[in-house]
Amino acid sequence: MVEIFNGMAADTIEAAGSWQKAQRSVGNGSCVELRPLDNGMVAVRNSRHPGGPALVFNRDEIDALLDGARNGEFDHLAA
Repeated sequence: MVEIFNGMAADTIEAAGSWQKAQRSVGNGSCVELRPLDNGMVAVRNSRHPGGPALVFNRDEIDALLDGARNGEFDHLAA
């Protein structure tokens, strides 16, 4: 098994799950995609650069991000 780490080429990550993006972002070309990894971690990439670097987070980190997004903590970063 290949070691998965922050900054590795996203298109080289092998996992049972597929890359997923939010339905709202489909078709606009500016998407953040997430992929569940076999080790329980979650990889994140920019869909415009599928071979670019991936960031890898554990489930607690993803939970904190999603909770913050649901609570509007990042609204000031949106256009």
